[in-house]
Amino acid sequence: MSAADSHKPQREWPDDDVDPGAVLRQLRIERKMTLADVSRLTGLPVSTLSKVETGKMPLNYSKLLRLSQSLDLDITRLFAAGAPARALSPARGAEPTSGRRSVTRANHGPSIRTATYDYIYPAADLLRKALNPMVLDVQVRSIEAFGELMRHPGEEYAMVLEGQCDFHCDLYAPVAMEKGDSIYFDGMMGHAYVATGDAPCRILCVCSAGNETLRPLLKPIEAI
Repeated sequence: MSAADSHKPQREWPDDDVDPGAVLRQLRIERKMTLADVSRLTGLPVSTLSKVETGKMPLNYSKLLRLSQSLDLDITRLFAAGAPARALSPARGAEPTSGRRSVTRANHGPSIRTATYDYIYPAADLLRKALNPMVLDVQVRSIEAFGELMRHPGEEYAMVLEGQCDFHCDLYAPVAMEKGDSIYFDGMMGHAYVATGDAPCRILCVCSAGNETLRPLLKPIEAI
């Protein structure tokens, strides 16, 4: 570590890192499915699913959403080992739930680390959400290092909570963003957040995730 790095602020990180791969394996066994069965449903290669289940490959938001939608599973279930893997489809004629709420304390919530972002998922106790909130700590510092741009069904709103970043997408020139700036965009447009400056960059993202409306929009994810 360089002298400059030693003076950078250290981010407090939740101590409840989760392993969606272990939950996926539990779900697959409960449903008596093979990796090939899951591959056919999700469009993810068997080799990728095997690496996910054994903890050798992390899952970003788009892949988590792909799994949850294809398996008819609330995305929150992928954060809860031992939780019953209930399908999403509500009982016919059921009334919408009212009075919904979820409290997430500062620097708490299921977390997943990837090469590009470290994810914290607030409101993980709330099922059947119309929105998926996430807090991203942006790790990547060049668009070349980011790799393929992310895409996911629905729309996304993002606000920079700390630091600075460049927002890249495949239809517009990059735009610089700093604390307090926000953006709203189509999630199917390829996009990426790239940290800039010396300070850590943290972003609040909210993605729409209505299960029935998203399902027809899903597209296969390219093999890794």
